[in-house]
Order: sequence, then structure tokens, then C-alpha cells
Amino acid sequence: MEINKIHNLFLECQSFSTDTRKIEKNSMFFALKGDKFDANTFTKEAIEKGAKYVVIDNPNYFIKERTILVENVLKTLQELSTFHRNYLKTPIIALTGSNGKTTTKELINVVLSKKFNTKATVGNLNNHIGVPLTLLSFTKETEIGIVEMGANHQKEIEFLCTIAQPDSGYITNFGKAHLEGFGGVEGVIKGKSEMYNYLFENNKLVFINSDDEIQKNKTLAYSKKINFSKTDRNADLFIESVSANPFVEIKTSDTVIKSNLIGLYNANNINASILIGTYFKVALMDIKAAIESYIPENNRSQLIKKGTNEIILDAYNANPSSMKVALDNFIQINKSNKLIVIGDMYELGSESLNEHKTIVNYLQDKKIETYLIGKDFYSNKISNPDLNFFASFDEFGNYLKAKKTENRSILIKGSRGMALERTLEYL
Repeated sequence: MEINKIHNLFLECQSFSTDTRKIEKNSMFFALKGDKFDANTFTKEAIEKGAKYVVIDNPNYFIKERTILVENVLKTLQELSTFHRNYLKTPIIALTGSNGKTTTKELINVVLSKKFNTKATVGNLNNHIGVPLTLLSFTKETEIGIVEMGANHQKEIEFLCTIAQPDSGYITNFGKAHLEGFGGVEGVIKGKSEMYNYLFENNKLVFINSDDEIQKNKTLAYSKKINFSKTDRNADLFIESVSANPFVEIKTSDTVIKSNLIGLYNANNINASILIGTYFKVALMDIKAAIESYIPENNRSQLIKKGTNEIILDAYNANPSSMKVALDNFIQINKSNKLIVIGDMYELGSESLNEHKTIVNYLQDKKIETYLIGKDFYSNKISNPDLNFFASFDEFGNYLKAKKTENRSILIKGSRGMALERTLEYL
């Protein structure tokens, strides 16, 4: 069936799903395949639960007038989302980067929603499935779409850009994330810059932090760019001052914006949302109100009080770049009785041992009680009275359970697979 005909059937539906547990009445269900499942087998169940149409790629599950048989469901989902995007012509802002994508996306969304009906990527649905699902969530009422794009190898951002066809884009930064898939830091820069390439080739708009030398140099030839800077008074948005103790405060145009975000590493995420809000002519006082109302969640730079302990929970993910800035920030915070809990950083490939060693070396002379958890940190175990190494979280949990932890200022950070938010159970 042609994609335009599938789109007509899609418009008949009130919602869509790729999960039978979330099917709503009068919806379209996409029977995707995974390594350990084949949703074609759920065709009958999907219909019984309310699906009006089920998109399948296995003829054995064909049910007349209820199924749409295609060659490949995933490819159809991607093509349908692009068709839908062009059908609506919704202006789209794309986001990628090594760190801060989701926080920046959420900030841009709260800022722009002060003036527009916006739709943004939910959570971190930012891959070859998540981006199409985000696009399909747009309706005729959607005035601006904000699409987060994640990647762990070359050509992925390029592919996601061809699906979403953004009108503008912003790259948060280029850091040491997914080094294994990208093949090193230069590979990260090349891979993330695929967004710049798409925007430049299609004469679209680029938002940049011109204090970032990589962003500045990568976009030198671009005429359609808008920038923010803390050093260049001629920038489109000049940031007069930035501070964090522990919450980030930004001053621009004699207006102070007090955020609920911890750490100077979040300053540029806020600056980007101010820049983009300003470009779309959102009033500065509305931008201020939006940013000041945003409270982080999902283990991202959350400030939590538990008993007598104050905890910065930043356990959603970690890589060498984000780990270093989180530690820098925590060390400079004016608090006594500090405690650091950090876990392994994943997807670093051949650089893993060296990157974990760098963090260990950095912490050696800080004189802060530190717990380092996971086999990669444990491989770099050294003798230091402040540094305590645990090969697994279970080993750490048993240790912490038997220990009294009171009146501490605590940083918790590690890769998603470490699930270090479990630490809260023992505090």
C-alpha cells in the first residue's frame, strides 16, 4: 500500500502505538520486530484491545480490513512519519549533542510553550524509532516541534535528519560519549556535526554557542546562524553573568533568571533556551518565568533531601565529559561534609580503562570521601584513604546499609546501566 494511503488511514485513528500494553481505542498499531520479540504475533490482541488498524510485515497474521501489510514495518513507520511531517509542515527544531540534550529540549519546550502550541520528544525517545514516533505525535494544532536526536555511531544523525527534516537545530556540545561506537572524540565531532551538514546543505538555521570553539569553527561558512556568548557583546544573545551555588543563575539584558538546575554545566542548556525563545519572539519575562518554573526529574541534576542528607542525583547517565563537569561543580560548591558516589561510564570501548583512570587520578588529592562502583573503576583501584572501590553495586549496597550516613552533601552520578539511584534506598 502506498504511503499516502496509509497516511489517510492513520488520520482516521485517534492515536498510535508500538506497545500492546498502551493501545487505545481507534488507534493504529505498528507491529515492530526486536531481537527478542515480533509484534506481528500480537496482531489479534492489538485489534481486541481497540486498534483500528495494525501495520504488519508477516502475511501469516493478515486480517482483512484490519491489517495493513507492508514489506517492513519499521521502514514504513519512518516513511510515514516523514510524510506526516511534510503534510503538516510544522516548523521543527532539532537537538543533539553529547551531554544535556534532554534538559535543553525540556527547557526549550517550556519556553516556547509560553507562546506556541508545542510538541517535544517524550523522555529520550530520540533514536530511529523514537524520532518517527515524535513526528507522528504532531497534529494540526502543533505550531512548533522540538525533536531530540541521539546517536552512538556515524551516519545516525544524518539519517534522523532526513526523517525529521528540521528547519533549525542546536548541538549542545561535543564530549566523550559513545566513544566505542563513534571511534573516539573526533568521531563524536564528525557524527554530531552531521546535523550542521544537513542544515547547511538545506539552507536552514543553526543556533550556536559561539564560546564553543568547535561549534564556532564548524559553522564559520554558515550565513544562517544565531548565537549566544558570555564573551562577545555583539552576539545575538549576550550573557552578562553566570553563577551556580548550587542553582544556576543567568543574567541577560539586566534580567536575572534563577533556575532550579544545579551546576554550571547546565548554564549553556539554559542559554540555548533563552536564545531560541528570543528568536521566536517570546517575551523575556515569559522566558524567565518558564525557566524558573522548570524542575528537573528522571535522575537528572535533581536536588533531593533524604533525612539529614542533601543529595544531587545525576544518575541518568555519565560519560567522561559529563562526569568531570559534575565533579568540578560539586567540589566547588560551598558545602561541608561532602560525599561522592560515582559509577562506571559505559560505551567507552578501548578508551574505558584510561578514562576511568583519569577520573581516579583527578579525585586523588580532593580529600573528599568517595565511593567508586563498578568493574572499570575497580580495575583502577589504588590505595587512598578517601577513595573506596566496589566491584559491584551489591557489594556497595551491603557496605552502605551497615554504615550510618547523616548530615552529608552527596553527589550521585553514573551511567544508566549502573542505576545508582538505588543508593537512595540505603541512605
